[in-house]
Amino acid sequence: MKKTAFLLIAVMMLVACSKTKKPFNYRGLPLSMTTVQFVDSMQARGFAVDSAASDSGRTVVFASIAQKYRVLMAFQNDKIAAVQENYSFSTNDSTRQLWQELRDGLEKELNAWPDCPILKDDHKVARFDAEDGIISVILENTYKPTLSVRYDPKK
Repeated sequence: MKKTAFLLIAVMMLVACSKTKKPFNYRGLPLSMTTVQFVDSMQARGFAVDSAASDSGRTVVFASIAQKYRVLMAFQNDKIAAVQENYSFSTNDSTRQLWQELRDGLEKELNAWPDCPILKDDHKVARFDAEDGIISVILENTYKPTLSVRYDPKK
């Protein structure tokens, strides 16, 4: 009996240790990479650096004609501090619908239920606590409807 229990525990430990841990990532790009690698990867995906909106010491802003959002990357030294997608729309209904789609997609991808500290019609926040970081989906329907998705790696 003891041998069987020991064998079962050994198999469980082997399975637990053999699972490869996916790094916290932004659309497939690990946020553990350097800022130069991230910039190169975003440019390879068709994004251009918006130098007028970027601050060379703290942030880089990416834009693409093919995408309906802009990406802001904040960094400190050579490490990524946060990545944020910013969507801008003309109607509140389109932001509400996209907020729900993004929230549902992250819920399925992360297999986690979000914490929603604010859940009103015109202001919604959904936070997903991943192992290595936090993903926030933020809707603010004010004068100009905005939707942001922010990826914050844990330190």
